[in-house]
Amino acid sequence: MYVSRASIPVNQDSSVSSGSTLRASSARPQAPRLHQLGDKSSGVRGRTKVQDFEQLRAACLGSGQLFEDPEFPADNSSLYFSRQPGFTCKWRRPQELVKNPQFFVEGPSRFDIKQGNLGNCWFLAAAANLTLVKEFFDYVVPLDQSYGKDYAGIFHFRFWQFGRWVEVVVDDRLPSRDGKLVFSCSSQTNEFWSALFEKAYAKLYGSYEALDGGTMCEAMVDFTGGVSEHYDLAGMRPDLLLHVLLTAHHRKSMMGCAIAATSQDMEAVTKDGLVKGHAYSITSVKVVEFRSRRSEGKETLVRLRNPWGKIEWTGPWSDKSTEWRYVSDEEKRECGLVIDDDGEFWMSLEYLQRWFTEVELCSLSFDCLAARMGRRVDERHWSSSEFQGSWVKGLTAGGCGKFQDSFWRNPQYRITVEGSEDGGTSIVIVALMQKNRRAQRKMGLEDLSIGYQIFHLGKAAAAALAEPMGKEFFRTNQPVAMTPHFANVREATCRFKMAAGAYLVVPSTFEPDEEGEFLVRVFSECGSSMEENDVVVGLSAGDQRVKKPELNDAQKEHFRQLAGNDMEVCWEELKEILDILTKSDSNPSGYSKEVCRSLIAIMDVDHSGKLSFEEFNVLWTDVGYWTGVFGLYDKDRSGSLGLADLREALQSAGYSVNYRVLSLLARRYGDKLGRVSFQDYLLCAIRLKNMIDVFKLHTSESSPNIASFTMNEWLERTLYM
Repeated sequence: MYVSRASIPVNQDSSVSSGSTLRASSARPQAPRLHQLGDKSSGVRGRTKVQDFEQLRAACLGSGQLFEDPEFPADNSSLYFSRQPGFTCKWRRPQELVKNPQFFVEGPSRFDIKQGNLGNCWFLAAAANLTLVKEFFDYVVPLDQSYGKDYAGIFHFRFWQFGRWVEVVVDDRLPSRDGKLVFSCSSQTNEFWSALFEKAYAKLYGSYEALDGGTMCEAMVDFTGGVSEHYDLAGMRPDLLLHVLLTAHHRKSMMGCAIAATSQDMEAVTKDGLVKGHAYSITSVKVVEFRSRRSEGKETLVRLRNPWGKIEWTGPWSDKSTEWRYVSDEEKRECGLVIDDDGEFWMSLEYLQRWFTEVELCSLSFDCLAARMGRRVDERHWSSSEFQGSWVKGLTAGGCGKFQDSFWRNPQYRITVEGSEDGGTSIVIVALMQKNRRAQRKMGLEDLSIGYQIFHLGKAAAAALAEPMGKEFFRTNQPVAMTPHFANVREATCRFKMAAGAYLVVPSTFEPDEEGEFLVRVFSECGSSMEENDVVVGLSAGDQRVKKPELNDAQKEHFRQLAGNDMEVCWEELKEILDILTKSDSNPSGYSKEVCRSLIAIMDVDHSGKLSFEEFNVLWTDVGYWTGVFGLYDKDRSGSLGLADLREALQSAGYSVNYRVLSLLARRYGDKLGRVSFQDYLLCAIRLKNMIDVFKLHTSESSPNIASFTMNEWLERTLYM
């Protein structure tokens, strides 16, 4: 099943240009780092355990046991999350289904892929396209596996996930019914790479059901790390469509198309053999010459493939149409014309635009794989940048531009576009991708409606970017470019023609307070740089409205009485002192065990597990100051702060944090209502002070474990440790 885009239109004019291969500026790019599913640096959650293909295969070969994957078990939980299968599923290995099973039969081919009992035509159409780009196919579907030597029932595949390549391991137990595969299969009954590839993709997202419904772009990006684009064919100029398709085909971009459908006519077959609400691969584009007794000329043809492996177009230029009589045998051979009900057919560009409603393509980026193949990147000079971010309710989830009171709270990114050699405009592609929504379907989450706006920064504004742009900037400035609509798609991508200068990109959801994670990528034809438009993480001057307290004689005496002869206090004694000396409306129940232990840990310079009087004196100053700052922002005296006030409160307490760090703090110390209690605020301040002190200490000592990080990176890595 192909999912059409549900869009919320906004007023916008964007300049669209034809497809291009995206290439980084490096002449000798670095090979991509390969992560394992579920490891901390992969950005993708596994079920429980990280799996190493080589180690697991070696262990199985050593024991003589075929691999059984505990992370994706052979039971119904790997099939569906919302219902039972409705049939008795038998998980069978290929040798239990056919004689002489093979991983490949005569190599991979687009004809190896036939859709099964699952609405994932979008994935299979993209997989068919993948077979046409050998450089990527050989990386995504490694060739070091077979049903011959070193067979151990284990296979592995690679997918690009939100800026990283991730390896997924599976066993070869496949869902079957009555001796046949339930889901995708090959046209060759003893070939199994496509079925195993589908299983690995299902594992990546949690279950086979998670693959039910989607867009080709999503899978094409997962296979390549390229940038997806979407074209609505209604009203598109034929010459522009021709240019887009020919350029994309020449540069090996992956392409597909679909016919929009309602819930009533989903997968209905037209009288001419086309399926509505169904994804088709575009596998070739060619201009052919024809000559008859009455006329001669040229026709632009597009070759499409139905993932079902059957049901074809029966109109002009279809397999058996009369138009092919007037094309030479040589051109027929070049087209690879096959008269067979195999799901693949040709049709004219005119009929493609008449029948189909949308085309999707994925511009490929060979920079990460060129290094693996020892190739030099010497084509068009494209630069690229990317940042991870998140929308947090009450903090950074400001909604679209019509919500002026909150829009400015969204994450902001500054891009500087270099001018073209002739002084004209440069093509800039901005791609906003929301993360992990498909894998979270079982929790009831679907794609959010996302988009972005781009603002031009004049010299005055560009020079004043130490802080994020505030409400006043967006009230007085209009966007110069934006997505044409907010759509519930994984990735929103647009191309713009931009003059040299500084711009501000503000990604958002349509409604405020919608939470999610995202990846924003910017590609520029003539070069660009990108940075977060935010404060530098570190220490700040603090708030002069709050005075740092000092211990008076009575408080000193109270400490001496509780400390005893050794003049040190443990966390329990510290709690007693603080509860007596710092009673307040913000903290009526006293200090928790966690807060007191954290205070001991951060102030215990000599690592005795207790605080001396000198250490307590420093603590008293900090806690008293933090308490005073909290009171400035706890205006309703509720004993808690809203997340929107947390940044200002931390700034007043002496800590500058950007939105990425702030989002981590909000998730750790905020509650479900988006509030931060007084004690959680203290824990937050303690944690920041400790991490910043550690960073400063180790960087001053040139510690190899820390010196390579920025302050921001250090805080992001350590806040959840």
